[in-house]
Amino acid sequence: MDKRYIATPIRTKEILDKYHFTFKKSLGQNFLIDVNVLKNIIGHAGIDKTTGTIEIGPGIGALTEQLAIHSDQVVAFEIDQRLLPILQDTLSDFENINVIHEDILKADVQQVIEANFKENQPIHIVANLPYYITTPILMKLLRERLPVDSITVMIQKEVADRMAAKPNTKSYGSLTIAVQYYTEAKVVMNVPKTVFMPQPNVDSSILRLVSRSEPPVQVEDEDYFFTLVQACFAQRRKTLRNNLSSHFKDVINKDTINHVLESIGIDGTRRGESLDMQEFSILANAFYKLQHQ
Repeated sequence: MDKRYIATPIRTKEILDKYHFTFKKSLGQNFLIDVNVLKNIIGHAGIDKTTGTIEIGPGIGALTEQLAIHSDQVVAFEIDQRLLPILQDTLSDFENINVIHEDILKADVQQVIEANFKENQPIHIVANLPYYITTPILMKLLRERLPVDSITVMIQKEVADRMAAKPNTKSYGSLTIAVQYYTEAKVVMNVPKTVFMPQPNVDSSILRLVSRSEPPVQVEDEDYFFTLVQACFAQRRKTLRNNLSSHFKDVINKDTINHVLESIGIDGTRRGESLDMQEFSILANAFYKLQHQ
């Protein structure tokens, strides 16, 4: 293995010692120390020399370095000011990296894309995301409908399983629907704890999200659709009818709920996890029309 790469235990330790860097638990910092894992991520991400890449949380630059080698241009968002001089040092050999000191949740990513990449350039987001904030970051990126071809992220295995789940499984829920409304989701590999410094308490997976040109279902109102889906999973063990009754209490009575369910051919004794996205869209559209007629 090439010792010059950042993603080795020896080189990572050297860099951390040189800068007296200490990990901040509040930022969920776990650095990758295995080059092969990084190359696998890049392989799955569909990156080549024509593509622009966006990274979130570059740390000391382990993944950033590989992205710079394999893609045309890299933009990396780093929230931790202490890492900026380290990145300037570790990535000094590359001219195709722009590190932006900003919280991705507050960033105008569309504007950053326009400023840093060529027009119509294929763009991929690739990141080793902090576990505590994975879902808010991904939902922001998806809801903004950015002009990106795919998102490939290292995240907690349990969350990756939920995002890529199928109906009638334990992992399937409102998060599944939200992610798969915007993308096609697939867990492409699992990653052991041993490839991180420090080692996290949970296992990780690499999740690949390929952007859809349009959602797989037609809904009257997206916010209403997502809210209703969440309501159907509010208490997983409860039936659809019971969860909907709780959600609409004081607004729609039980008889009306039963009537709507009957009219669209969905059995109220089913649980949320048994409905596919098409059925959820029919359900949400029926209640939306009832409330907005």
